[in-house]
Amino acid sequence: MQERYIKLNSVEDIKTFVRAAENCPFDIDVNYNRVYIDGKSFLGLMGMDLNQTLRVQFSGNDAAFEAMLEGFAAGKNSAA
Repeated sequence: MQERYIKLNSVEDIKTFVRAAENCPFDIDVNYNRVYIDGKSFLGLMGMDLNQTLRVQFSGNDAAFEAMLEGFAAGKNSAA
């Protein structure tokens, strides 16, 4: 399981994230506090507090997805 911390600051950021996530054959979970959302759900991510640092967990490898995550990095990145 890999884990990254990101900040999504706008609706455009959410669209970019969801488009990249939809191309991945593995599950992607996004959470903060005790709220877990499917990373491929635009509406789910729209309901999250964009002021929060979000934790992204995934168990596959996709270079394009990981490169996109780096663009939204929030400074606490770690690979598990």
